[in-house]
Amino acid sequence: MDILTIAGLLGGVGMLLLGQALEGGHASSLVNAPAFLIVVGGTLGAVLVQAPMDTFKRAIGMLMWSIFPPTQEVNALIKKIVNWSQIARKEGLLGLEGVADKEKDQFAKKGLQLLVDGSEPDTIRGIMEVEMEQREAADLAAAKLYEAMGGYTPTVGIIGAVMGLIHVMENLADPTTLGAGIATAFVATVYGVGMANLILIPLASKLKAIVMLQLKIKLIMIEGVISIAEGENPRNIELKLKGYIT
Repeated sequence: MDILTIAGLLGGVGMLLLGQALEGGHASSLVNAPAFLIVVGGTLGAVLVQAPMDTFKRAIGMLMWSIFPPTQEVNALIKKIVNWSQIARKEGLLGLEGVADKEKDQFAKKGLQLLVDGSEPDTIRGIMEVEMEQREAADLAAAKLYEAMGGYTPTVGIIGAVMGLIHVMENLADPTTLGAGIATAFVATVYGVGMANLILIPLASKLKAIVMLQLKIKLIMIEGVISIAEGENPRNIELKLKGYIT
């Protein structure tokens, strides 16, 4: 669980509300359902126009990565790969067949099956790299969708503010409502800018960082499997893979 995401959201929003209170304002003045609908609905509509359905679905599925990232401990992965190499060294590549059957990670399972099938190292690398690159491209496209949303929300917020001001101008005959009406109009701008800079753009950056970490894990897996296929010494494999640890 990534506690920093929760702490960041609560801290960012909390500091804004605290600042509002210190200035003598009230949190209730920032609550406006029409402004919220304009910003959220307008942004969602723009994203639906922009993104293919598969990318949109993937983006929704990746949302929880910001709190529960699908990370794998690199040292544990290296230890597992070294164990595979020791089995292959003692029993031959066919000795990895039982390991492949029990492996839950589909990417690792594919690598082990290619080893058991006696595929050439170049063939294994080609097959695994294609899957890795396609997954990386799809995940990055989904993460960048939140970045795009962060670009839309401030503009949609301004649209909401202008719409609110139009409504104010239509009621100039009643001066007593002008102050409250103008304040309400600018709530949409607060929503747009706040959502972009406190939620959407940081979320996109975190998801892209997770995608890059997943890429590194897959690179370690590929190098490990190739090294086993080439019959390298388990100790040398361990030293090589630890080079990915920074």
